[in-house]
Amino acid sequence: MSHLNYFETIAPKRPTIRKRNNFYWEDITSYCDYFINENCSVLEIGCGTGELLAGLKSTDKTGIDFSPKMIEIARQNNPDIRFEVMDAEVVNFNQTFDVIIISNVVGFLPDVQAVFEKLHTVCHSRTKIIVSYYSKLWEPILRWGEKLGLKTKSPQQNWLTLEDINNLFYISGFEVFRNTRRMILPFYIPLVSEFFNNFLAKMPLLRHLCINHYSFALPKQLISDKEADTKYSISIVIPARNESGNIENAILRTPKLGKHTELIFIEGNSTDDTWEVIKEMAEKYKDTHDIKIGRQTGKGKGDAVRLGFNMATGDILTILDADLTMPPEDLPKFYNAIARGKGDFINGSRLVYVMEKKAMRFLNILGNKFFSMAFSWLLEQPFKDTLCGTKVIFRDDYEKLIQNRKFFGEFDPFGDFDLIFGAYKLNLKIVEVPICYRERTYGDTNISRFTHGLILLRMVIFAMRKIKFY
Repeated sequence: MSHLNYFETIAPKRPTIRKRNNFYWEDITSYCDYFINENCSVLEIGCGTGELLAGLKSTDKTGIDFSPKMIEIARQNNPDIRFEVMDAEVVNFNQTFDVIIISNVVGFLPDVQAVFEKLHTVCHSRTKIIVSYYSKLWEPILRWGEKLGLKTKSPQQNWLTLEDINNLFYISGFEVFRNTRRMILPFYIPLVSEFFNNFLAKMPLLRHLCINHYSFALPKQLISDKEADTKYSISIVIPARNESGNIENAILRTPKLGKHTELIFIEGNSTDDTWEVIKEMAEKYKDTHDIKIGRQTGKGKGDAVRLGFNMATGDILTILDADLTMPPEDLPKFYNAIARGKGDFINGSRLVYVMEKKAMRFLNILGNKFFSMAFSWLLEQPFKDTLCGTKVIFRDDYEKLIQNRKFFGEFDPFGDFDLIFGAYKLNLKIVEVPICYRERTYGDTNISRFTHGLILLRMVIFAMRKIKFY
């Protein structure tokens, strides 16, 4: 039996399932939509009658399905969305897509690897693929539901574990960067369903009972060192408050990276001569370095970072704290990680290597350990150090982050969480680069352990509401 004929035998089933349990499908749609920007181009493989695509905020949506009947219904119901009759193994478009969704389809594919491999033809280097599928744990429950008439019967399918899907991605040339689970109660009971799905399903042990598994993947990139070394320009934003003794060293110790390096100093409400020194150093090194300078009218590091990023012209945006406790000599590690396709958002981690004795006080270390565990749970991946000052992101991704900022609001005085939460919401692959954290050689820290600790706790509660329990 051909691939097409095989699927025609189950074509009438899928719309019926969707109509009988909108609650289930709406959760899948809502979760996929969470990670999609309005300007993203989206392709859904196995789109059925188009309900999922219709529920996404994207304005550039395409769906394919093997069934002409389903595509006809999809076109009638959603005339503003492009639908094509096409088999997943021969997907063929003269464009690439930012997001590809495969929702509850892989179980019916006779050759999942062949489909995954074909996706390379419609992927660019930063395309994100979202695959959702039933948990194998639910196989007997769903079969029992079919016998009782609670679920429409479907043909025998592949019951793939998360590990199976991740391995198929790997051998097909993709890298899985996040796995998640959702929904314990796949039907609607007022208040009860919300409690089970929005709270219990997010708990560390209970989440293994969820019906839906998700794998997030992106193409493995084969970028040579030589190509990466000259592929991108970089802007390094250096917020500076009472750091006059570090300005010249920041210039001299920062290596030149990529095809062009731009240094941007942002002075913020200093009580010493930091601004005068910045102007002096910019003039002194104008012939050997590309230096821009600016002064905050607002307050806080977050405001300074935003001002610097708005002034930047590089392909890659980077933050370097002016206290130089993160050695500027380590910046090539960050550039290499993002330029070679290791991640889309690179975060420094001070908590891996042994740090110098006075680099971080004991209570700060304890606080960072606590927030590391909290954010690892919130962001569904290991996250060791939320407050390392050095963070790296592509400028075009940052521009999308700005568009998404209304979702979180103006909430972060540090700037770290605006970027971390924004990167998660954009479905970027987040990677940490360990650094050797050094003692200050000039000035005093601008961090207050208790005041800023309380602000961090508020950030965790805020993230729980906006990321975990939304």
